[in-house]
Amino acid sequence: MDVSQGYREAWEGFWSTTSDTPGEAIWDADPSLSAVPHSERLLPYADASLPVVDLGCGNGTQTRYLATRFPRAIGVDLSHAAIGHARRADPDGVAEFAQLDLVDGAAVRALHERTGDVNVYMRAVIHQSEPEARPAVAAAVATLIGQRGRAFVAELTPSSKTVLQQAAQGPDGPPAKLRRVFEHGLKPAGATDEEVPDLLRAAGLATLDSGATVLPQTEYLPDGTRIDLPARWFVLAAR
Repeated sequence: MDVSQGYREAWEGFWSTTSDTPGEAIWDADPSLSAVPHSERLLPYADASLPVVDLGCGNGTQTRYLATRFPRAIGVDLSHAAIGHARRADPDGVAEFAQLDLVDGAAVRALHERTGDVNVYMRAVIHQSEPEARPAVAAAVATLIGQRGRAFVAELTPSSKTVLQQAAQGPDGPPAKLRRVFEHGLKPAGATDEEVPDLLRAAGLATLDSGATVLPQTEYLPDGTRIDLPARWFVLAAR
């Protein structure tokens, strides 16, 4: 199975027209707001001697932080352009980056064969995936962690859509970074509240811990309020 050509082109188009400036992508939050607190959730359950794989790494901001907490950090993304951004931002090779379609089960299994069991970090990937592809994304997490690894998964909840709709209704329309998301046909907050835990369970994953959170964005409302999107996080292991 592969993602649709339209979906692939939407992401390639987004990253191809994004500069290397940190924070230009609306979700490119500083690690202090993302991978740092998320790692603190994951590490009590994880074998920190294992590598970590950042699924949907984008320009690699979070991957580079994860490389400070694990002996090896690998960022993978569907978009070749995103991987180009990530490599340019990491001239010292702190992390590794590769193009990978999470829906391609054979490619995911090949990565697991090369790395062995790993810890996984995945932030806001299932919710924006095409509905028919979401089970394969969850299965990719299970394949990569195997028996020894653990995963941290954070996904937007449907209430995020309300926050984004409200942000788009300002006097000047959507803020610039949000407008770019819409212009490229990307669809945030597409999964239901129950869909994500159901998908994770169906993939053979057990939830060790979970909770409510927000995913801070790099865009602000006209009054200066940062856009924070409601989300839910899960720490997962093989069932």
